[in-house]
Amino acid sequence: LRDRLHQPSGADRRHPDRLALSMPAPRLFTVREAEATLPLVRRVVGDLLAAYPRWRELVAQYEVLAAPRTAEQGESPEVRELREAAAREAQRIHDFLVELEGVGCVFKGFDAGLVDFYALREDRLVFLCWRQGEEQITHWHEVDAGYAGRQPLDEIMFAETVNG
Repeated sequence: LRDRLHQPSGADRRHPDRLALSMPAPRLFTVREAEATLPLVRRVVGDLLAAYPRWRELVAQYEVLAAPRTAEQGESPEVRELREAAAREAQRIHDFLVELEGVGCVFKGFDAGLVDFYALREDRLVFLCWRQGEEQITHWHEVDAGYAGRQPLDEIMFAETVNG
């Protein structure tokens, strides 16, 4: 008993030198449930895809103006404003990503606006796959396959239900 009192709460009792870390279970979606989130997801992804190039441009401008300056010179007001503007835009991007995380989906890229939703297919974890500009979810892929492994939804995917 004494040994257990001094172990972190996540300690693995079989292997006291290791912590047993657990990841929260992902939210599982049916096709219908994932599609019900698309109006919000579409808006958030649109905001992300608009904010990201602005952030990249601000960072590029900052780097051009800040590069020739030495530490002794410090930041000029213009450089400081660019740094602060880039930080504000980065915070907006972060907030959009947190919003998507709250929905339960996974944002997969600024280039194409890819979003995945965890789902079950014959009792194995897969992704329902949606891309900005698509009207509805029409594809799925294995968790380790990525966009290149997209397959059209079939009757099995439409029949899956999630309990809980």
